[in-house]
Amino acid sequence: MTTPFPFTAVVGQDDLRLALLLNAVSPAVGGVLVRGEKGTAKSTAVRALSALLPEVAVVPGCRFSCDPAAPDPSCPDGPHEPGPATQRPARMVELPVGASEDRLVGALDIERALAEGVKAFEPGLLADAHRGILYVDEVNLLHDHLVDLLLDAAAMGASYVEREGVSVRHAARFLLVGTMNPEEGELRPQLLDRFGLTVEVAASREPDQRVEVVRRRLAYDDDPVGFAVRWAGDEAAVRQQIVAARELLPQVRLGDGALRQIAATCAAFEVDGMRADIVMARTATALAAWAGRTDVLAEDVRQAALLALPHRRRRNPFDAPGLDEDKLDDTLEQFSGDDGDGEDDPDPDGPGGGGGQPAPDDSGPEGDGGGAAQPEAGEGGRPQASGSQEQPAARAVEPFRTKVLSVPGIGEGAAGRRSRARTEHGRTTGSRRPRGALTKLHLAATVQAAAPHQRARGRSGPGLVIRRDDLRQATREGREGNLVLFVVDASGSMAARQRMSAVKGAVLSLLLDAYQRRDKVGLVTFRGSGADVALPPTSSVDAAAVRLESLPTGGRTPLAAGLLTAHEVLRVERLRDPARRALVVVVTDGRATGGPEPVALAGRAARLFAAEGVASVVVDCESGPVRLGLAGQLAGELGGTAVTLEELRADSIAGLVRDVQGTSRRAA
Repeated sequence: MTTPFPFTAVVGQDDLRLALLLNAVSPAVGGVLVRGEKGTAKSTAVRALSALLPEVAVVPGCRFSCDPAAPDPSCPDGPHEPGPATQRPARMVELPVGASEDRLVGALDIERALAEGVKAFEPGLLADAHRGILYVDEVNLLHDHLVDLLLDAAAMGASYVEREGVSVRHAARFLLVGTMNPEEGELRPQLLDRFGLTVEVAASREPDQRVEVVRRRLAYDDDPVGFAVRWAGDEAAVRQQIVAARELLPQVRLGDGALRQIAATCAAFEVDGMRADIVMARTATALAAWAGRTDVLAEDVRQAALLALPHRRRRNPFDAPGLDEDKLDDTLEQFSGDDGDGEDDPDPDGPGGGGGQPAPDDSGPEGDGGGAAQPEAGEGGRPQASGSQEQPAARAVEPFRTKVLSVPGIGEGAAGRRSRARTEHGRTTGSRRPRGALTKLHLAATVQAAAPHQRARGRSGPGLVIRRDDLRQATREGREGNLVLFVVDASGSMAARQRMSAVKGAVLSLLLDAYQRRDKVGLVTFRGSGADVALPPTSSVDAAAVRLESLPTGGRTPLAAGLLTAHEVLRVERLRDPARRALVVVVTDGRATGGPEPVALAGRAARLFAAEGVASVVVDCESGPVRLGLAGQLAGELGGTAVTLEELRADSIAGLVRDVQGTSRRAA
């Protein structure tokens, strides 16, 4: 068995360690979402926590880890008779990003259920994690339906499995920890809200702290057991403090003054719903217990707000997470004094600084995590045509709700909300023989396949005689996420500030729509003498928004270069993700200048997309009393359609939905 890296040997990351420990003290806090760049000890800290949790008493032989003192009356392995308990370490169960629904919640033996009426249930990861830790690395890449199941179980403390009228329920109470790199895309706000606490982590920029990180890691890699022995005393002290805090927790008093501060803070920061108030109350109580106190003080409320509120303030993916600490302090001061709380303001890091942990370094990790928010490479150094001058970046107008742009045909890509696709979830459209394990039974088709053979199989009772060959898999149709590749004209013809603001507002609106429909996005810009991949395909639409906001304009209009660059991006992306279909959105007035025969060259580049059946739409940015109709001609060359900025709005008179009309070669 691999020796885990000691929790107390993690350098810095004080907020991360504190959030994990508070959940260990009070699992009712609701788990932790850890956001940060790669290589910041997110996974290391989570895996190290499991070694600190006290052992749990379980019913011998129970696959669902029932507590002998209060066994689950609905346990599929029950009922449990009184008897001696078995002690075992608390588990840490990891949920892979590519896990199936059956792997998460468990599976029924459909064949035995139909033929014998037996609830033969194979537990899933939720059962394994009961009374332990469920760890989801890259939770933002997990399929939406799995996240829904996971968070529902975490909220209710139970998992429900229902298949064709057969139902199983079992307890599933666990400490939920998710980690994510925001550069790979965000979670939906309603899913963010289901995590109790959130922590932003980043690598320290202090050389001394970075040296200590490397020194400890090398020592651990050379001798994991010896390294763990050197930290065993600190680990035991923290483990003992967790046990003491758990015992003290029921005695902690949350006074009316602290409750008013919590309510006032949540109201001041305009968080939705009441979950934030409840989480803050539980967190503040756990902080007091961790510090060995029976009263919740103002610093507990402040620390609880810093952990529980930042991720609940995001209204859309373009909002930066965080909390205005000056506003927080003003609110707490305004509502202090009712219970005598808040008279003194000790170091807010105090509650998490004891318990045998190594003393926090003077310089904690920086929390901006903004390494991706840099202007696009290559823009500043491109030679411009004579007489042209680069214009400063224009600000986008307020985003609006757009029409639904979808790819024609039926795909088989990743689950999403844009285009029709064959998926594991959605409406049932037919049946087929299962390929591999049966996941979604088509009951009527199964009965129809088995019915003609009942006499030959010697059926004598009321039940059907079912064999493996009779089982039929339900085929379902739902929606997939696509790759939405934006090709944006940033040339001098688009440089009028009011016009470019409208263009950026339209692209920003389409980015918001892509976020809601679970798409990947990419951004290609063209101006001057060439084109740039401002953002390779990614699930992080907020990264695309940052690149778009800083986009300068000016120079000639190398339309062909923009289209050819986009074509190469799609070629590479097909190799990486062949099942994901693309939607190319060209934002331009249709003009092409620079070089020999720019219009003809742009036409030939556009016909490459049409020949490959790539769905496309041209957002026509032409304005003024005289319109040349060049964007419409470009759409014809692409095999797509053109839509004006005004028609792009969902509430325009052109209608509510516009499907992209492309060639149907890839539609089957």
